[in-house]
Amino acid sequence: MATKFWHPFADMRAVLRSELVIARGEGCYVWDDSGKRYLDAGASLWYCNIGHGRSEIADAVAAQMRTLEAYSTFGDLTSPPVNELTDRLSMIAPVPGSVSFLTSGGSDSVDTAVKLARRYHTAMGRSDRTFVLSRSRAYHGMHTAGTSIAGISANNDGYGKLLTDTALVEWDSHDSLLDAIERIGAERIAAFICEPIIGAGGILAPPPGYLEKVRGICRDTGILFIADEVITGFGRTGMWFASQRWNLEPDLVTCAKGITSGYLPLGAVIAAPHIAEPWFAGDAGLWRHGYTYTGHTTVAAAAIANLNVIQRENLLAEANRLETQLAAGLGPLAAHELVSEVRCGVGALAAIQLAPEAFAENPQLPDLVNAALRKHGVLSRILFGNAVQVSPPFVMTESQVTDLAEAVRASLDDVA
Repeated sequence: MATKFWHPFADMRAVLRSELVIARGEGCYVWDDSGKRYLDAGASLWYCNIGHGRSEIADAVAAQMRTLEAYSTFGDLTSPPVNELTDRLSMIAPVPGSVSFLTSGGSDSVDTAVKLARRYHTAMGRSDRTFVLSRSRAYHGMHTAGTSIAGISANNDGYGKLLTDTALVEWDSHDSLLDAIERIGAERIAAFICEPIIGAGGILAPPPGYLEKVRGICRDTGILFIADEVITGFGRTGMWFASQRWNLEPDLVTCAKGITSGYLPLGAVIAAPHIAEPWFAGDAGLWRHGYTYTGHTTVAAAAIANLNVIQRENLLAEANRLETQLAAGLGPLAAHELVSEVRCGVGALAAIQLAPEAFAENPQLPDLVNAALRKHGVLSRILFGNAVQVSPPFVMTESQVTDLAEAVRASLDDVA
């Protein structure tokens, strides 16, 4: 029977011919409905940091649902898990004493951060600051704001102009940021949003000194610096946040994914104290923004249980271990005839770049490689620019890294 599920980011004509049903998961593995096992090289969609099948998350969720499944947090309402979670986030945030606005996911968080950046400047008497700058190859979700500031052009093609007052700069050039500021005028720019490591755009680490330079530019010009840590947050780079690895002290942090390891949908915007001050201590009044599930009680309980696992099992250190082991295991693949580069060296992230000349010779190469990976028991996906995504759960062992490298090599050999 043809599926009635409209898949995201999918060619539905292809899906109708073949739909892969994932039925269960444990640790770094998932199984399809026929019983075939796959090594989960992408932690699903970047998010399953603690691995699949953790019963204590299920137990925490079940216990909370038996007590109180959810309740609105509009106005002065809250619940114990929400207060506990936001206290925990304040303790691990890049800027001490930060406060968190909870959302349902990364796209929500980006839209929230863009609105908050503009609203903050208005509260401070700078209502002309409306522009939001973003980078080429960047991905910031698919809500209205994220689509408007997309650095991957295919993600905003065909929608017409959504947000006005946006501009792209080159992902690896602080001079490009300076040029945009000079062209637009700093007095008109609300924020610059920046993934510390570009994710969907190809897993691109920042050039040496780049992040420090753009952060300094934002400070000097009064432009808010938004660190988009939807992918990098909660340990992916070996620290709670990538912003801490580069001492960025962002004004706002967008996050999601690893906050619950995907066990339930949750996101957050973490605001530094000076951003919250006009509402918490000043006279900015009511911020008319929020979602039905902002501060969902059971989801907050899942997040707390997830953070407990990360801390108890020291999974930040495990992400650092994977930084070395992924480089050792996958690095030699750079010599393969279908590969031009292997990018790794920043936490539990790597990308195997398919050679441009091989793609030019056969435009079906990415699909063929992805199919071969599945044949050899690996689930991943092809990122923008034809790179194989590697972002495993932090619990991946050294022997599983070896298995992954061998499977990738066998897949490339099959296609070659």
